[in-house]
Amino acid sequence: MSDEIKLSSANSKDRGTPLEYIRNIGIAAHIDAGKTTTTERMLYYTGVVHKIGEVHDGNATTDWMEQERERGITITSAAISCEWTNKEGPFADIKHQINIIDTPGHVDFTAEVERSLRVLDGAVCVFCSVAGVQPQSETVWRQMDKYNVPRIAFINKMDRTGADFFSAVDDIRTKLGGNAHPIFLPIGAEDKFNGLIDLVKMKAYQYLASDPMGVEYETTEIPADMLDLAQKYREALIEALADFDDSLAEKFLDGVELEEEEIRTAVRTATLSLNFLGVMPGTAFKNKGVQMLMDSIVDYMPGPLDLPPMVGHIDDGDTQIEIKPDDSADLAGLAFKLATDPYVGKLVFFRVYQGELKKGSMLYNPRTRRKERISRLMIMKADARKDINVAYSGDICAIIGAKDIVTGDTLCTRDLNVRLEPPTFPDPVLSMSIEPETKADQEKLSMALQRLAEEDPTFVVKTDQETGQTIIAGMGELHLDILRDRLFREFKVQADAGKPQIAYRETIFRAAKGVGKFVRQSGGRGQYGHAEILLEPLERNAGYEFENKIVGGVIPKEYIKPTEMGLKEGALNGVVAGYPVIDFRVTLVFGSYHDVDSSELAFKMAGIFAFKEAMKKADPAILEPIMKVEVATPEESQGDIMGDLTRRRGQIQGMETKGNITNVTAFVPLESMFGYATDVRSLSKGRASYSMEPSHFEKVPARTSQKIVETLTREPART
Repeated sequence: MSDEIKLSSANSKDRGTPLEYIRNIGIAAHIDAGKTTTTERMLYYTGVVHKIGEVHDGNATTDWMEQERERGITITSAAISCEWTNKEGPFADIKHQINIIDTPGHVDFTAEVERSLRVLDGAVCVFCSVAGVQPQSETVWRQMDKYNVPRIAFINKMDRTGADFFSAVDDIRTKLGGNAHPIFLPIGAEDKFNGLIDLVKMKAYQYLASDPMGVEYETTEIPADMLDLAQKYREALIEALADFDDSLAEKFLDGVELEEEEIRTAVRTATLSLNFLGVMPGTAFKNKGVQMLMDSIVDYMPGPLDLPPMVGHIDDGDTQIEIKPDDSADLAGLAFKLATDPYVGKLVFFRVYQGELKKGSMLYNPRTRRKERISRLMIMKADARKDINVAYSGDICAIIGAKDIVTGDTLCTRDLNVRLEPPTFPDPVLSMSIEPETKADQEKLSMALQRLAEEDPTFVVKTDQETGQTIIAGMGELHLDILRDRLFREFKVQADAGKPQIAYRETIFRAAKGVGKFVRQSGGRGQYGHAEILLEPLERNAGYEFENKIVGGVIPKEYIKPTEMGLKEGALNGVVAGYPVIDFRVTLVFGSYHDVDSSELAFKMAGIFAFKEAMKKADPAILEPIMKVEVATPEESQGDIMGDLTRRRGQIQGMETKGNITNVTAFVPLESMFGYATDVRSLSKGRASYSMEPSHFEKVPARTSQKIVETLTREPART
């Protein structure tokens, strides 16, 4: 079959693996669904590792940070390159290079998932066969939708008590709206799970009890007691695929028996359309189903050539060009992650979208308008490294030697001068002050915080103007705890942290007008700026809007931009408690100027004054971050858990019982969730678990608002 595949002219004759045989894949899911365990099995079956590492033993290959191994969680996404050859199908006997990124599941590290999905071509969504779709599964799904990532689903943990493959498929359909259809069926479940039925080939794969590592399995006919079920689901699969393939639909309606190859091609086409999700069962921990997952990645996931071209913006920002895989074109790629390596220093993870990247080459960074020399290139295998001389289109590699690069920077040839769209990241929700224990640590702390902020776009460092304190902000308690731990271990800095502060916001609830005048006269040239605005509330999450309704030149055109800058600056500190203001529209309606005394600074100050005056009259209020909390608890603890959430000002949204476990979903203010991990354990005798993620902002009750303002008068640190 392999000789029928025609290779694209976009391939350089020097490259090892053609573009058609590259798969850039992310493994993403809710906490503890089994992403890292699945990745570990992939590395074992592809020969990258010869001994399987386990998360619970603290020796998983992709969890290479000390904190990851201690806590049994993934904190930083790890990039690993491996090779796989299918035994059958159109790609039989062709070696494929699969670049795998194992992403974190905890919501505090959502930036790692965001930036990984931005540069990947496809993803494997891992779901737990017992819990089905969990809160972070929904977050990851939305991120995949945002970046148009084709995906397949792996229903893991089929060996666990309560495993239900078909319930998990229904969960994906109802909770995520995914057009999910099994492409494999499980043979048995729980302790009787021992194989898979391939609905494309209509064959069964049964694992041998004599080989606990799952390397060997038998290809057999479908067990007689499962044949009707397999035919039913195969027919449902073909019916679903008919929506994506007209010729297949025609044959299906005419009752013509379909070739295996036709169905496989249709599954691939449907997957690439983003409107179809192939689902398969397995248990990574018990070494069953991972080889079929690898085959499916090769067969159904896109290569770099299968996706639409990237859109790049030329330096002026208005002109767009297409960036597509072609080794002979000018180089363009995206720096999607920075990391500090103990042996080689600063690493920049880089996705090459177009052209060839050679060791020693000089590239251009359109953001800084400076050149960067690439002194070394590497392919990463978690914490192991392999030096290479050149990376081609579609490759993910690590750059050493680049100086002034941040996450989201484009690197390209000077002639191309293009900027690719960077990943976007959520705002931090929690902050705290941090101080070095000794004066000697001050400089080390400053340098370490700068390095950590470069690596992590959701970690923000700033200095409070009123107190001079250093404030760090992140996505949650665990996030900040890990970063403090890294300060001590990696940078040898001893630091004391203050009490966590919540990232409150302010907004307005009615329209109001404001006048800002900045007039200074002190001999010689003075200052004169005058602006009048209408400030109006917008819906939640609508952001900021500005409209210029100045007519007749009452404010000259060159002063409009400075006035808007002043309005934005005014919104950085609201009038209630000094928190940033969100969700409002400003319309500049009137003003005046002086031929001699007016200046950009004067109109900027007029904008600040106008905003402050309007906000005071616009029914301002403080908003607090509300978290979506899901608690999985035994039924006997359900009442205590719900009562506790209500006491924390929580609003119960729903309950769902699976077996003897009840999932309680609630919206709870972040302010009342500190220390919840300890409380939920004591309420359930250690048997309940919970997860939470930022959901939205809501108006703070009057009593809480008063408490916030009083606290700030005693302790003026701002978020």
